[in-house]
Amino acid sequence: MHYINIVLSTAALLFLCLPSEGQSQDQPKQAPAAVIDTFHIPDFKEGARLPDKWTCGGKDLSPPLEWRVSGANPKAYAIICVDPDAPSGVWTHWVIYNLPDTLNCLLEGVDDAPMLDSGAGQGRNDFGSLGYRGPCPPHGKPHRYFFNLYALSEKCPLKPGATCAELRSAMEGHILATKSFYGIWSR
Repeated sequence: MHYINIVLSTAALLFLCLPSEGQSQDQPKQAPAAVIDTFHIPDFKEGARLPDKWTCGGKDLSPPLEWRVSGANPKAYAIICVDPDAPSGVWTHWVIYNLPDTLNCLLEGVDDAPMLDSGAGQGRNDFGSLGYRGPCPPHGKPHRYFFNLYALSEKCPLKPGATCAELRSAMEGHILATKSFYGIWSR
């Protein structure tokens, strides 16, 4: 009798673990995720040389950015710009977070204020200042500059001035989607 109960219990467990109709065994049923359809600088080809105006060789303006998201509705966005080719390791050029969910672009030359009119906060870059600081590598081979967009399920509980590490920690478990692109620059 005990053997029959074990067999019936095992069969019941197997039945509960079978995928429902239209559900793959490999893919558990989940709420729809956000998809970042596009994230780019208008009229800029990924991997191309960044214009001097967005670097220390020019006006050091932040580039204009555009994105389009579909699927689940994010509650906020964050952008991190880094140089993985810096001599000291990954160098952070921009940390901006709590961009409103109604936003789908940033204009060129975002102010370096700690808090923007939109309510977004800006973090501390590795130059020790707030806001965007453009490419400024040592003379030599080109460095890559990655712009990373994060669609978030909630705003980050951070005050202005947060570091890249603090933002990454605050975003943990709340990233719905991410998309990156890069440009290069050298002196």
